[in-house]
Amino acid sequence: MKVQSYLFFEGRCDEAIAFYKKALGAEVVQLMRYSEAPADALSDNTDASCAGAVPAPDKVMHSVLRVGETELMLSDGQCSGQAEFKGIMLSITAPTDADARKWFDALADGGQVMQPLMPTFFTSSFGMLTDRFGVGWLLVVHAGQ
Repeated sequence: MKVQSYLFFEGRCDEAIAFYKKALGAEVVQLMRYSEAPADALSDNTDASCAGAVPAPDKVMHSVLRVGETELMLSDGQCSGQAEFKGIMLSITAPTDADARKWFDALADGGQVMQPLMPTFFTSSFGMLTDRFGVGWLLVVHAGQ
């Protein structure tokens, strides 16, 4: 069994993909727009604002990003404009303090730091933040490092 995260950015998925490519070196493995769905699979919607029952054709229906050894699935969802990521965080275990700092600072750009990246009793670097999209991140250096 494999459990994966699926994040719905409600209209900002292209922006999120670009951000994670830059911040984490993510690689786009798959990207499908609503316009690529079979004609009978979605109702007609030509509203480019993403406000209709079916999102605009240029919005992301499904994508897969590879971040290190992990694949994250992303979508614009219903394009409500109100992405909410409550009660969850994505965790990155960095191999070094320098990697943790680099990724923490990149993800924090435009976001909000909840716990600054710093040494703790259980590891040399630990920190928590929410990025500019509201996704929670926890960064930690493997305790054996």
